[in-house]
Amino acid sequence: MIETLLGGLLGGAFRLAPEILKWLDRKGERSHELAMQDKALEFEKLRGAQRMAEIGAAGEAAWNSGAVEALREAVAAQGQRSGVRWADALSTSVRPVITYWFMALYCAAKTAAFVGAVDAGVDWMPAVQAAWTDADQALWAGVLNFWFLGRVFDRARQ
Repeated sequence: MIETLLGGLLGGAFRLAPEILKWLDRKGERSHELAMQDKALEFEKLRGAQRMAEIGAAGEAAWNSGAVEALREAVAAQGQRSGVRWADALSTSVRPVITYWFMALYCAAKTAAFVGAVDAGVDWMPAVQAAWTDADQALWAGVLNFWFLGRVFDRARQ
């Protein structure tokens, strides 16, 4: 009798074992498939983000190229003569006149600071050192480089 019971149980267990193994295998396959889909989705997100960055970079490059071209056209248009002598002379004189005016005002302000310091009893050497700073030197270097390098480039183009 125990053999019959054991045989029945073992027969049922052996019959159920492949079904249980198939069920576990399918569960594992589903988990694996789900994990693979998650990885594929993550990969697609990364690829999409990369593509968007490429599109943004291409758009920015195109915009920059257009901006440079517009600037080039604007500068070229400024250099063209109108044919009216007084208007052309006025247009040509604007930058130098503004530069000279600015430099004259700047020199007047620095001279006033120097004279004010000397009148206040400061010796002339410390007054000069206080009036002439690194910022002043940088400003003058920029202005001089602008004008003298501009002449060099103008001569090189001719």
